[in-house]
Amino acid sequence: MTPATRPPPEDADARRAAPPVTVYGVDALAPPDLGLRARARAAAVPVAEVIVPPREGRAVRLAAGQILRISCPEGPQVGDLNLFAAEDLSERFYSGKTRALHGTHLGMGDRLWSSFPALRPMATIIADSLSWYGTDAFGCRVHDVIGTRCDPYTEHLLTGRSYHHCCHSNLTRALVAETGMDPAAAEPLVHDVLNLFMCTGFDAEGRYVMKASPVRAGDAVEFFAEIDLLALLSTCPGGDCSASHSSDEATCYPLKMEVLAPPEEALAGFTPAAPSSYDRSHGL
Repeated sequence: MTPATRPPPEDADARRAAPPVTVYGVDALAPPDLGLRARARAAAVPVAEVIVPPREGRAVRLAAGQILRISCPEGPQVGDLNLFAAEDLSERFYSGKTRALHGTHLGMGDRLWSSFPALRPMATIIADSLSWYGTDAFGCRVHDVIGTRCDPYTEHLLTGRSYHHCCHSNLTRALVAETGMDPAAAEPLVHDVLNLFMCTGFDAEGRYVMKASPVRAGDAVEFFAEIDLLALLSTCPGGDCSASHSSDEATCYPLKMEVLAPPEEALAGFTPAAPSSYDRSHGL
């Protein structure tokens, strides 16, 4: 009997009716001190600003305890965010583990976690002007860690054309410009993103879907840096992602990255996140 012809078990309905359980019990994690972070934000002053032009990528650096504010200054625009440990680019944002810990979409108090072996918080979301959106009638929400990033390889696979302003390429150029790395060495470091301002979900068949972002001019999300960071941001060529991406057809707007620095006294009690204490023996 082949798998295709094997009949379902007699208790198939009971198996489908069994309730799920949460994979990771994050209640065991110490929550971030949002009060401390709010006080630091209240005292912070701007120290750097970078405008990310439409269909391009840019970089900014910030120290642990500083705040990264990403905003839409002119109109609805989705952004793809990469984070690196500033002194070790092999430690970078781990969207899959962040999704497993916090869910498919991120919001206030959620943390962006880094890759193995460090597995530590890189940043904490401390403000989000889109928190009002919630979950719509289609099951869509904003700020997802579901999708990867639009890229020229998938575009070429599906259409046969070469397009150089996908977010993957934008982020690669930004990393090369910031570090001076050879492009062939920089590209593999670009990783799955936080799809900032993007409104997404799954359809009835489980396919990844998107719709027009609810973001408006003046909206912003703020991240408290838990370690020294290098942040890369791409303005997605899909604009608000209401119809398509990976093209020059959509209306696109710039995004703004601002770094805000609190005074030292406002960070009293804050300690940068430490790498995982697992001994890395792996049973060997």
